[in-house]
Amino acid sequence: MSVWEVVLVAAAAAYALKLSGFFVPAAILERPRIERMAALMTVGLLAALVATQTFTTGQQVVLDARLPAVVVAGGLLAIRTPFLVVVIVAAAVAAGLRALGWLG
Repeated sequence: MSVWEVVLVAAAAAYALKLSGFFVPAAILERPRIERMAALMTVGLLAALVATQTFTTGQQVVLDARLPAVVVAGGLLAIRTPFLVVVIVAAAVAAGLRALGWLG
């Protein structure tokens, strides 16, 4: 099986899974436990994505300038700083640390 065949099969499977959600009765989706679980799964998946992008490069775990930048961003978000400012400051922290040769 070629790479494109695998990509097409994966795309079809993802579309089928997405389409199957329309066949779930609304009464099931409106249950408080299901709503709470769906909300928590979103947070968990986002946290896993952030951790993966922050602490890994390829197959290796690394600690570089991304870690302090994420910590600064988390602190700024905790005090309700506008998101654009958070992104700019976190990028500046990472760039500054790399420019200084720290955590390269």
